[in-house]
Amino acid sequence: MRKTLLPIVTLACLSFLTQAAMADQLADIKQKGTLICGTLGTSEPFSFPDPVTREIQGYDVAFCNAVAKSLGVKLELKLISVAARIPELQQGRVDVLAANLGWTPERAEQIAYSDGYYVSLQKIAAKRAAGFKSVADLAGKRVSATKGSTSEMAVKKTLPTATTVTFQDPPTAFLAMQQGKVDAFAVSELTLIKFKQQVESSTPIDILEPPVMLEAWGIGMRKDSATLIKHVNGLLESMEKSGEAAKIFDQWLGTSTPYNMRRGFKIEPIKG
Repeated sequence: MRKTLLPIVTLACLSFLTQAAMADQLADIKQKGTLICGTLGTSEPFSFPDPVTREIQGYDVAFCNAVAKSLGVKLELKLISVAARIPELQQGRVDVLAANLGWTPERAEQIAYSDGYYVSLQKIAAKRAAGFKSVADLAGKRVSATKGSTSEMAVKKTLPTATTVTFQDPPTAFLAMQQGKVDAFAVSELTLIKFKQQVESSTPIDILEPPVMLEAWGIGMRKDSATLIKHVNGLLESMEKSGEAAKIFDQWLGTSTPYNMRRGFKIEPIKG
């Protein structure tokens, strides 16, 4: 009889401990008084240094701030690489990720995503002098991308005969194209617009069509953080309804910025 009951009792205890762990992260963040948000710090206009103060700012940082404020805690930004995003989260070195984190089925198996707070087009650019007219022209060519990014995944899927060459961050991957080490460069459309503006007078580039991916970005959290996930999604929903999310978009990406974009999406659950 004892042999029969022991596994049941053990399972019940494990279930209780698991549920307690799931409920604890939100309380732990409030208790320590700090939210550690992982972000890139190298991706303008999402997270990048202010040229005067050197403080990290941008669209992603604004959402980090909103989460911290909603919890009544201080915000601590931790700058991480694209490839380190999920490991840093899984190992508990950051509480959340707001780091150009595009949804993919593979990532969704490892971490939890909030509702989508941004929608990004992934595109490929090449030097105008190279004469490429469309993405199809890059078959068999060398294309750079950030290591571990959805841009890298998109190139491999869209151009299976191309060689994908990866680098630690977008500026380095872009420089590789400028130096002729690769034929083209893949990244988000907004980042390409910024790079295009920077080199238009010296070495102009063309952004090729069609896009290689349309991706929703979410705030990344650990899967066992049920109460935190619920809180963040509730916050995002309220930011959408109040217009705060739209104001953040306009501040960093809108018609008064160099990107001159209009918001064509709303915060909503990511449909995988």
